[in-house]
Amino acid sequence: MDAEERARLVLAAAGLPPESLAERLPLGGGTYNTVEELRLTDGTRLVLKIPPPSTVPGLSHERDLLVGEAAFCRAAGTVGVPAPGVVGAALDESAPAGRHVLLSHCPGAGWEGLTAERKAGVRRELGGLVARLHEVTGPGFGYPTGALGPLAPDWRTAFTTMYEAVLDDARRYAAWLPRPVDEVARTARHAYDALDEVTVPRLVHFDLWDGNILVEHGASARVGGLIDGERMFWGDPVADFVSLSLFGDIRQDTDFLAGYQEAGGDPHLSPGAARRYALYRSYLYLIMLVETVPREADANDVAWRRERVAPGLTAALDELGGADPIPWVSADRREVLARGARQEGSTP
Repeated sequence: MDAEERARLVLAAAGLPPESLAERLPLGGGTYNTVEELRLTDGTRLVLKIPPPSTVPGLSHERDLLVGEAAFCRAAGTVGVPAPGVVGAALDESAPAGRHVLLSHCPGAGWEGLTAERKAGVRRELGGLVARLHEVTGPGFGYPTGALGPLAPDWRTAFTTMYEAVLDDARRYAAWLPRPVDEVARTARHAYDALDEVTVPRLVHFDLWDGNILVEHGASARVGGLIDGERMFWGDPVADFVSLSLFGDIRQDTDFLAGYQEAGGDPHLSPGAARRYALYRSYLYLIMLVETVPREADANDVAWRRERVAPGLTAALDELGGADPIPWVSADRREVLARGARQEGSTP
C-alpha cells in the first residue's frame, strides 16, 4: 500500500474518519522509525511512527521499539508529564495498516534562541518533570519490548543482559571501538556489583537529549513535551542522567539538579551510583558507535562519532577501571596533562 492509503487506514483503526486526513508531512530527526505528521481537516495534528521492516539490520535491543514508545507515553501520562498521548497503536504485522503507533502532537520547538536565564528556568522545570517520571514503577527490569527476553526480577540481570547484547552486536558487525570489545567487557564488569543497589524498577526514558525535549517559546519558556520514548526501559533512574548531559556531567547542571530535588528526586550520586553513572555512559556511547554499521552511516557521521563519542566511551571506561583519577577528561586532554606532569617530574 502507498503512504496515503496507510495513513487513512491508521486513522480508521484509531476510530477517526479516514477522509479527515488533510496533509501528510515527513518529520526528520529520527534514526530508526519513519515519522510523519498527519494534519486533519479540523486542525488536529498527529504523529505517526512506522518501524522499518523486520529484515532491516539493527541492534539486538531494537526489535519492537514501538512497544517501548507506547509504554513510555502511557506511563508519563500517569504522573502529568507532558508527552505524546497514544491515539492508536497496532504492534502486529497482520494489522490492516501494519505495525504503527499514532500519537498526539506536542507543542514546542528546539532550544535555539533561549537566553541563559530562560534556559536555566527550563532546565529547572525539566529536572522536576524527570523526577516525576522516576516515580513510575514497572513490573520488572529491562526493555518491555521482549527483544532481549522477558523482564528480569533484578537490575543486575537485566542490565548485564543489555550491555552484553550491544557488545555482541559490536562483534557481529565488526564495529570500530576505541578499545577491543573484550577489554570493554572486562572493564564494565568492575561496576556490575553496584547494580545490586537498584531494587525498584523505575521508568527511564534514556534518550532525553535536547532534540527530544520540546520547548515552548512564549512569554515564559517551558517544556512542551518529552518525545521519542521508544528506547525506554524499567531500571535505574541514574541512567537518565546520561542523555540529559550528553558528553557532559549532570553533576555540573545545577539548574536541572535543583528542579530534580525540589520534585523529590535524589540528585546526589553515592559512590555506587557514580560507578553506575559511568557504566551507563559507556553503554550509551557503545550504542552510538556500534549502530553506525547497521545504519550504514555516512563518512561524516562516522568521523563525528569517532571524534566526539569515542573519547566519552574511553573516559567512562577509565573511570570504571580506576585508571583515570581525573574523570570526564578527553583522551587527548589526558595526554596533554600527562606530558605536563612528566615535565614537572611527577605523575598525573
